[in-house]
Amino acid sequence: MQSFEEMAARVLAGEELSDAEAMAILQCSDEELLPLLQAAYQIRKHYFGKKVKLNMIMNTKSGLCPENCGYCAQSIISKAPVEKYSMMKKEEIVAGARRAHGLKAGTYCIVASGRGPANRELDIVVDAVKEIKQTYEQMTVCACLGILNGEQATRLKEAGVDRYNHNINTSSSHHPAITTSHTYEDRVETVETIKQAGISPCSGVIVGMKETLEDIIDMARSLKQLDADSIPVNFLHAIEGTPLEGTDELNPRYCLKVLCLFRFINPSKEIRISGGREVNLRSLQPLGLYPANSIFIGDYLTTEGNAGLADQQMLEDMGFEVDLVAMDKEIGELQH
Repeated sequence: MQSFEEMAARVLAGEELSDAEAMAILQCSDEELLPLLQAAYQIRKHYFGKKVKLNMIMNTKSGLCPENCGYCAQSIISKAPVEKYSMMKKEEIVAGARRAHGLKAGTYCIVASGRGPANRELDIVVDAVKEIKQTYEQMTVCACLGILNGEQATRLKEAGVDRYNHNINTSSSHHPAITTSHTYEDRVETVETIKQAGISPCSGVIVGMKETLEDIIDMARSLKQLDADSIPVNFLHAIEGTPLEGTDELNPRYCLKVLCLFRFINPSKEIRISGGREVNLRSLQPLGLYPANSIFIGDYLTTEGNAGLADQQMLEDMGFEVDLVAMDKEIGELQH
């Protein structure tokens, strides 16, 4: 087996890892973690230098979801005491963009619970995005509204939505153990629909849901096949009242190995450390930015994150720089 440094050089030369090499990353001994991180950083540095993209979520509709996803506090089967409210007003969504701008977040994510948007909800998002784009031309707007059809995707594109998030969440084989109210294929179809509309695809995973190492490798390869531009890697924050409550399979070192795997398999893509990084990476959060080049700042959908200024201090301490313009290049490349 080659060293991680040699594997990174092959990846930069355009080669793909074998399944055995991918497994070696996930099963890397803790003593070899620093060489692994260094190798992953060589790939990350090649494509992104020292830049870090900041993203902020606005949960515009909470709870009230008919889906039965086992990880989610907002699902119909969840007993978690989360706040429930219908779609926010346009003015509230625009105000969220103002806050994201103040935190130097280059990407503002408009998220709503549910299987997919109702016409009234889509109208509100479309109107909000138009106003946000008029005020903050350089801001990347990402929407995450569930399953979309082609007409809905086209409306979002015309309004100015740059990116759409729809996670595969887990592997196709493990998917039925996580939810049965929609299929893995439903999720893939939505990603393909947004790509056809000319919107940049964002799709990621949740790690720590009792999947196997083979599942993790399959997720990373599936996202490469989908050609997702942005890959959020969530680490399960098991919430009391959900079917996965009490699940505790992760440790900070393993989470870093997972991030490295996603960088090796998707070398040129945005790898974002997403939900659960605070409770799973803990004191090792800064090391996650050696393989990853993007983070969420502020709170998540139903859980709290780090204070935005604390994250920016972390980036400054590490010598990284906030990336405010890279997304504009990506969108321009997609449109041409």
